[in-house]
Amino acid sequence: MRFLILSDIHANWEALNAVLQDAGGRDYQAVLCLGDIVGYGPNPNEVTAWVRAYADVVVRGNHDKACSGATPFDSFNPAAQCSSRWTREELLDEHRQWLLNLERGPVLVEGFDLVHGAPDDEDRYMFHEHEAEAGLRSASELLTFFGHTHVQGGFVGEPHRRGFEASCLNALSPQMALVADRKYLLNPGAVGQPRDGDARAAYCIYDSAIQVVEFCRVDYDIRTVQDKILAAGLPEELAFRLASGN
Repeated sequence: MRFLILSDIHANWEALNAVLQDAGGRDYQAVLCLGDIVGYGPNPNEVTAWVRAYADVVVRGNHDKACSGATPFDSFNPAAQCSSRWTREELLDEHRQWLLNLERGPVLVEGFDLVHGAPDDEDRYMFHEHEAEAGLRSASELLTFFGHTHVQGGFVGEPHRRGFEASCLNALSPQMALVADRKYLLNPGAVGQPRDGDARAAYCIYDSAIQVVEFCRVDYDIRTVQDKILAAGLPEELAFRLASGN
């Protein structure tokens, strides 16, 4: 089966539509979402409505929890707090309730797991090898897809006497074949707010039959999203960072 895997859409309607158009010719059968559907971006209702209608499996992200009122957002930075407050006010009640009831990861799908942050903690970041090794130790499956960092790539764990030793997947090829005796933590990247130096929207396709992951990027209309963010009175930095991919 071929899965379209999305993460960190962050209420960016233009980026989501560009991804869907780009992925349309890749023959996927199901859509999986790793959370942070809302927050930061200017179209929380439109994006939430699409995910509700078309995603087959969804796990919650930290912004989904904060914007729905499930958790406070006082630990967020000032821009994220402002965005969360604005999003809470903008969200239709039906969308807020749906976000409030999303499952926490890990969620098992056809022999692999979905999480937002890490297998052992849905809010924990995995930027570096030592953080990934803790995730590899706690992961129940050989393959876990995660989001949260907004960085496309992830980690591969090679067998080691203490378990698995993590290596960072820096240089990504468009297609990556999974090796049977290794453990993987893979991040499709952020649809709506990439932070890996590439401003293009990111996603991946996973073919479970042949064990191949395709890492994909696509351009979108950043200027329109920036204008919407500024028109909504959201912090300028949320608009400007979209163009840099950081």
